[in-house]
Amino acid sequence: MDHEHFAVSPDWKWYILLYFFLAGIAGGAYVIGALLRLAGGAGRDRAAERLAFLVAFPVVLICPILLTLDLGSPGRFWHMLINTTPGQGGVNFVSRSPMSVGVWALSLFALVSFVTFVATLSEVRGGRGAAVRLMAGAGGSLVVLAGALLGLFVASYTGVLLSVSNQAVWSDTWTLGGLFLASGMSAAAVVVAQFARRRAGAGTERRLAEADGWFAVVELLFVVLFFITLGAAGTAGTVLGHGWALLWVVVGLGLLVSLLGLARRGMAGAMAVVTPVLVVLGVFALRAVIIFSPQ
Repeated sequence: MDHEHFAVSPDWKWYILLYFFLAGIAGGAYVIGALLRLAGGAGRDRAAERLAFLVAFPVVLICPILLTLDLGSPGRFWHMLINTTPGQGGVNFVSRSPMSVGVWALSLFALVSFVTFVATLSEVRGGRGAAVRLMAGAGGSLVVLAGALLGLFVASYTGVLLSVSNQAVWSDTWTLGGLFLASGMSAAAVVVAQFARRRAGAGTERRLAEADGWFAVVELLFVVLFFITLGAAGTAGTVLGHGWALLWVVVGLGLLVSLLGLARRGMAGAMAVVTPVLVVLGVFALRAVIIFSPQ
């Protein structure tokens, strides 16, 4: 059945696409680092864990810059955090606003990622500062757990933000949060694996490839549900027409190589280089077609 939509197109540009893309990778990388730390066992994946944490903070640091560029004024981003209205100053947090919740979650995630980044970098360089001592014990595990929860939120909330709009396609499906989370985790897994290739053992590389494959399985499930829900709403043609189908081919190739990696328990030779490129391009194409096709 066809749905009626009354919202004016937000006319988002490439800044928002890059923000949605990088938020997924940053959140996903931190979650992967947390999983390697909390479930890795005896530090067997320590090198990959460190790299995941070292990736997360620089990537998430770009996100508020992109948001600021999209808003067109640095002050407008600041005002999303702090209310500067005379007589009403203080924290600007609106629990019923997905945008407000998202900006605060992004800011808190950036803070936790920064602490983890500093501690990890200091540890790699042989330092024993306060941040290293904090992260070494149970307190560090709590920080990592909090960061992982925030990372999951950051990686998925961009999809939820689209779903709660009244824009065609975005509001016609409930799958975008899960779809963005699964695809972001997949991209993060191959990015971490690529950085860790020369430092991590073969077992770690295999586990990351398998993780990417399972994330791709979940992503594929959400893609199917995405089209089912759009078909029921009568808007599936919006994301397939006008050449958008070509981007879905890129998405499909990214999913295919991830699934092949799962079946083969990793990739070797040239495919070990091609796979992360195709996966990342597929995740980027997925967000591009979902963001731009309804506008």
